[in-house]
Amino acid sequence: MDIYNIYRNMEKDNIILSFKGDITKDLLSSVYQIIEVRLENDHQDPKRKKKFFHVLVECLQNMYHHMESLQTANTADDAEINSSAIFVIGRTGDQHNYSITTGNFLHTDSADSLKEKIDVINNMNAVELKAYYLERLGSTELSEKGGAGLGIIEIARKSGNKIGYDFKPISDKFSFFTLSVTVN
Repeated sequence: MDIYNIYRNMEKDNIILSFKGDITKDLLSSVYQIIEVRLENDHQDPKRKKKFFHVLVECLQNMYHHMESLQTANTADDAEINSSAIFVIGRTGDQHNYSITTGNFLHTDSADSLKEKIDVINNMNAVELKAYYLERLGSTELSEKGGAGLGIIEIARKSGNKIGYDFKPISDKFSFFTLSVTVN
């Protein structure tokens, strides 16, 4: 492994922090502390930093709470499936915006409903997003994971941008879900 080449690529791509592995509450707590320190040293508008931190927390919490328990993978095709995930936090080329990308495995049968939810949210303007958020906030309907489904809505609202996503089929049962967002 050429670690210097990895370093150069991370510098070129303005990567602040990246991680691949099991996502735990302790890890997330450490990531938040690291990013808080980095933001303190960043000469950006405090509102922008606060907005970025809020979106980051939503993205990582969303990944943490919705990662599948993938211990059921038992075929040769599913050998690479596990419960680990990846995230990359960086700056965009102009250095004024932040980017967050997360990736984790999920059951393929969950992909269509998640894609539909993101597409609905991506097609809303700021006023519609706020109304939808308030509607969901007042709803007593809970998702399979026990939440009201507000995380993706908040990511779109606070970032001010569309949510990028991809579902890469890994096998008949599993896909790799990538979520990406830029915070202005």
